[in-house]
Amino acid sequence: MKHTDIGVARLSRIGPFANAVFNLLLIILAAVCLVPLLLVVAISFSDQMAVQESGYRLIPRVVSFEGYKFLYEQRTMILRTLGMSLFVTGAGTILGIMLTTSMGYILSRLEYKLQKFFTWLVFIPMVFNGGLVSTYFVISQFLGLRNSSWALILPLCVSSFNVIVCRTFFRSTIPDSVVESAKIDGASQFTIYFRIVLPLSLPVIATIGLFLSFAYWNDWFQAMLYIDDMKLYTLQAFLNRLLTDINAMAQQAVILGASQAEMIMKMPREAARMAIVVVVVLPIACAYPFFQRYFISGLTIGAVKG
Repeated sequence: MKHTDIGVARLSRIGPFANAVFNLLLIILAAVCLVPLLLVVAISFSDQMAVQESGYRLIPRVVSFEGYKFLYEQRTMILRTLGMSLFVTGAGTILGIMLTTSMGYILSRLEYKLQKFFTWLVFIPMVFNGGLVSTYFVISQFLGLRNSSWALILPLCVSSFNVIVCRTFFRSTIPDSVVESAKIDGASQFTIYFRIVLPLSLPVIATIGLFLSFAYWNDWFQAMLYIDDMKLYTLQAFLNRLLTDINAMAQQAVILGASQAEMIMKMPREAARMAIVVVVVLPIACAYPFFQRYFISGLTIGAVKG
């Protein structure tokens, strides 16, 4: 080994003290991220009266399943809205991946005459947008998508940030020589895109797919704006409405009769709130490990290499 290589290796080595500091820092950061999640789970299994007397605790003073029992009583509606959430998340993610990657590929080709124009057209919405009123008018009135599943899919389908990520990936990863060789062999742009570009783009596809699936799964705002039909409610929209009803009943307990007020005060409000969070977060959290390797690779693509 050369002397310079030995010197670089020595300078790159992490000492025991620095290693201990980094490990301690990572443990603290992991705890900061993990403790709120554990607290949410603990409260979801807590008794309402115990929460009112002792506050939030990592270890429930009185274990109760009333929060999940309350959700189980709504199981018919929850299962129906769960199916709608799965459909919207699946369809929106697939459609979003196809549109985003195709736009990113087109913008990555420097020989495309309108490349600069469309790059600016995609970039401008990252800085400016038309606002909520104009967006609502276009989707509900101009496009006529109110009370339609498309109103839950199209608004989140494509984002400028995702397109720019794809453009950067294709520009830095797909060699121009590969595309030119395919053209010489007579391949069309669709053939190049589907048979060459996409198979080489698994990291960015996983990254964009994860962004989209998170956005669709956690979204309730679109349903609140554009959906009146309960059959089209997603799980998050239904649980948000359920949570709003629980809070409204708790606030009105004072003006109700004694028996009704007592019944409402005994409702597992805090446990039900946290159980709703667990039900919403658990499925998407279980899916993340399957995408993690490709997700990290896709995010770091285009970084400066030594």
